Amino acid sequence: MFVVGAVLLLVGFAFKVSVVPFHMWTPDAYEGAPTAVTAFMSAGAKAAGFAAVVRVGLNVLGAQQAQWAPLLAALAILTMTVGNVTALLQSNLKRMLAYSSIAHAGYVLVALVAGGSNGASAALFYLAVYTFMNLGAFGILTLLGRDHDERVLISDVAGLGTRHPLLAFSMALFMLSLGGIPPTAGFMGKVYVFRVALEAGQLPLVVIGVLNSVVSVFYYLRVTVAMYMEEPLGEPTPLMRTWPGAVALAAAVFFTLWWGVQASTLLEQAQHSVLGLL
Repeated sequence: MFVVGAVLLLVGFAFKVSVVPFHMWTPDAYEGAPTAVTAFMSAGAKAAGFAAVVRVGLNVLGAQQAQWAPLLAALAILTMTVGNVTALLQSNLKRMLAYSSIAHAGYVLVALVAGGSNGASAALFYLAVYTFMNLGAFGILTLLGRDHDERVLISDVAGLGTRHPLLAFSMALFMLSLGGIPPTAGFMGKVYVFRVALEAGQLPLVVIGVLNSVVSVFYYLRVTVAMYMEEPLGEPTPLMRTWPGAVALAAAVFFTLWWGVQASTLLEQAQHSVLGLL
């Protein structure tokens, strides 16, 4: 009965955080919702869901690590692969970022497979940095439009590097961080996740994770190439200028860079949080 209950609980959490094969709602929900709402769905809801997974995993399922780790490893492989491969085919930025968020859920699962306080700390660190870089990317999409006139296609950001260089730089930074390119916070997040997995003897899982990270770079670079190397089509992209939006975007840029070079402070806070749960 305990095993059956644990599996059902895992299915519920997997649906919440968009783990394959319980992910089918994510792209349509992200695309259909207003971009500002999508930003918080992709960051807040996912972080809260994984926080619950971490707490349950540590306090309830920790003694059965050997039994549920292979299942989580299989889900991690499926989630990373399906998310990244499908994102390669997208021309809509919101759908691309939706499949990207699915892939990132797979990376967090890698840390949970490692288990223990180190795995939980790496997962919390990854969720923190992912929240800022993903909110920043969706925040830029929110600013690139007025009212219901959303600009969410890759072609809509063509020439952005010339028309709005600061926004283009910020978007390029978030794309590089999501792809795990140094010296960004996303790179350090993947370093910590893969390190704890290696220490737990999950070498095949780490290899698959690194290969998936390489695949993800291609669709993130598509956005950067469009901004700096393609000519804009049609009318100029409207820009919604607001002080709260500018402050939020500046904060996202700062933390994405800061935690890329000073990651140890945030990791220590994650470790303290995990010790508090134990």
